[in-house]
Amino acid sequence: MILIKGALINNTIQDLLIDGNKIKRIGKNLIDKENLNEKDLKIIDGKNKMAIPGLVNTHTHIPMTLFRGVADDLPLMEWLNDYIWKMEAKLNEDIVYAGALLGCIEMIKSGTTTFNDMYFYLDGIIKAVKETGIRSFLAYGMIDLFDEEKREKELKTSEETIKQIKKLNDQRINPVLGPHAPYTCSKELLMETHNMAKEYDVPIHIHMNETLDEIKTIKEKTGMRPFEYLNSFGFFDDVKVISAHCVHLSEDELNIIKNKNIAVSHNPISNLKLASGIAPIPKLMENDILITLGTDGCGSNNNLNLFEEIKTASLIHKGISLNPTVVNANESFNFATKNGAHALGLNAGKLVEGALADIVLVDLDRPYLIPKENMHSHLVYSFNGNVDIVIIDGNIVLNDGKMVNIDEKKVYEMAEKAYSKLIE
Repeated sequence: MILIKGALINNTIQDLLIDGNKIKRIGKNLIDKENLNEKDLKIIDGKNKMAIPGLVNTHTHIPMTLFRGVADDLPLMEWLNDYIWKMEAKLNEDIVYAGALLGCIEMIKSGTTTFNDMYFYLDGIIKAVKETGIRSFLAYGMIDLFDEEKREKELKTSEETIKQIKKLNDQRINPVLGPHAPYTCSKELLMETHNMAKEYDVPIHIHMNETLDEIKTIKEKTGMRPFEYLNSFGFFDDVKVISAHCVHLSEDELNIIKNKNIAVSHNPISNLKLASGIAPIPKLMENDILITLGTDGCGSNNNLNLFEEIKTASLIHKGISLNPTVVNANESFNFATKNGAHALGLNAGKLVEGALADIVLVDLDRPYLIPKENMHSHLVYSFNGNVDIVIIDGNIVLNDGKMVNIDEKKVYEMAEKAYSKLIE
């Protein structure tokens, strides 16, 4: 068992007891109240520390840490067609493993305990997740480009991946289906994805309405906007869907999102950098739509620091609405914690008894966290994501700012070598 002793927890200085992978008890003087033997405990001194729920990143492409700084300052389709997809053609499992390790380290060191990913060579990502100790939801990214032969291969790979992950029986590694987007996936692939999601009881993770160009493409092909098109053949029925971006939405599409209980992954920094636009988050919130936060990949962000997304999510909507009260600090923090956990079906994102022990400790002796009385404001508007201790599934994976399970320096060297292979 782990005892976090005397930390700021839910606005009160108290203790938190972890038993296995769950939060067993929160309260004061737990050693005495629970009649605990200190010899049986791993005690973490919580003095001058604040415990918060681990953050949940609902839209990533983790191995793209190796694409950081590649082809900046370009529109999405030029960025994809002329640079990213050409480099991705050189990927293999070893390169993906190196990039995924780097991404897992970056997320853990900035307080993220769970991520929802869509990419390729999933054996490499699974290996990185196992070694670092992070929690993951992993989808093989399907793109068939309307080719029947490729479609069959993509669906087969996805189904094999689901079976492989389920066979692992590891609570930290969960299968997801990942059709890339309506403009890169055929109707047949999307329909079969829906059927597979129901059969295996797994969520669907998909890009939707990221740019005006893709909406125009779908409308010219189908006569409908993307959400209308997918809804027309039941894609959203009786399955859990996490829809990334959702930047440009019509009223009808907003109603589809609401009525089908689709979770939205808001990626403000990626959308700003690619000049895709700004998602209408306050309007979605007015309709009680579940908003979560994602970083997207490092090619379009360029980091995986979810605290930056929390701050940006609050600021940009105030600025464009000319209303300083929209998306307040508490709301944007919830996007990245309990909302993200809820979207993925996790009992996490909150510090309560019985929840998963995915916990982050922040050292409060930092100049940007003073005065300490305003800590919840600081986490959103002041904090840079430099966390001290991270516990995932009841295991300490970061201690005093250093990774516990892996040699960071070796990972950085691996990542540099992997990048050199991508640009040969």
